[in-house]
Amino acid sequence: MNRRTVLSVLGAATLVAALLSVGGSASASPQVRDSTLAKDLATVDRNTTWTQLSALKLDFPTYHPEGLVVTRDRFYLSSTQIIEATVKYPVPVDGYDRTPGKGIGHLFVIDRAGKLVKDIVLGHDIVYHPGGIDRTGDYLWVPVAQYRPGSTAEIDRVDLRTFKVTRMFTVADHIGGIVYDPTRERLVGNNWGSRTFYEWSLSGRPLATWRNPENLLDFQDCQYVESGKMACGGITGLPQTPAAGGPAATYELGGVALIDLHKRTIVDEFPFQQWSAAGHVMTRNPLKFEAGGPAITMWAAPDNGEETAGTQIYQFRTGS
Repeated sequence: MNRRTVLSVLGAATLVAALLSVGGSASASPQVRDSTLAKDLATVDRNTTWTQLSALKLDFPTYHPEGLVVTRDRFYLSSTQIIEATVKYPVPVDGYDRTPGKGIGHLFVIDRAGKLVKDIVLGHDIVYHPGGIDRTGDYLWVPVAQYRPGSTAEIDRVDLRTFKVTRMFTVADHIGGIVYDPTRERLVGNNWGSRTFYEWSLSGRPLATWRNPENLLDFQDCQYVESGKMACGGITGLPQTPAAGGPAATYELGGVALIDLHKRTIVDEFPFQQWSAAGHVMTRNPLKFEAGGPAITMWAAPDNGEETAGTQIYQFRTGS
């Protein structure tokens, strides 16, 4: 082996060693430390005590809440206003199982006292279903889709300083939730029922598609959790026993999953069976988590505006 070959081999070995030292493999993303929230969520189980701290009543039409973001002085709540409900076809038509219906998408900007600050209209025509939302810096990411599976969606970015809505790209599927993963600078979205996850560049270039590693819940709202993880809440509607009403009286099984976005595996999952004023499980629709001291705080808004007591933003904390 001549001197030039030896130097080339040594250079390649040094490069690989450097990559391995920061990522675990030459193709892996750089490793960074988990946040307190990621560590805390990974330890939650079915025996964890959650105590309700408050229930903030929203005194304006809220329709059907979809996604939630909580900041120091604001709540951001996405919601679908149904004007004409979708109707199932006897047999699929043009690949769809139901009519498109009619509606209006909303992003409500709310102060911490529950007062409506701004109503941002989202979508257009038959694209009016905003899903789960997430925040990065001064922007919110919001998917707005047709209200039927296997349809289409647009991915919007909302500037929280100006409330300007920018349509970033479109997707040939219903996208019901989204997060931004800064460790790889990509967006991750889930489709109807959250059976499939998609990954895109910020410009909308498709990067990956993968099956949901969890088959128990349909995720309703997710949030990015440092580092390289996301926490998703959702429900599964299960039939009751004949004595309790049978399939017409479904039981809502609620829960949360913490997913590793790099490995695409479940880090932890746990049930969450506390109920709202309208009798819905808390993880039915929007929710968000925050670490604080030795506890985790969770906000949830499971009820529609027209239901008993209307939409309330519930606050829970681990511990008694």
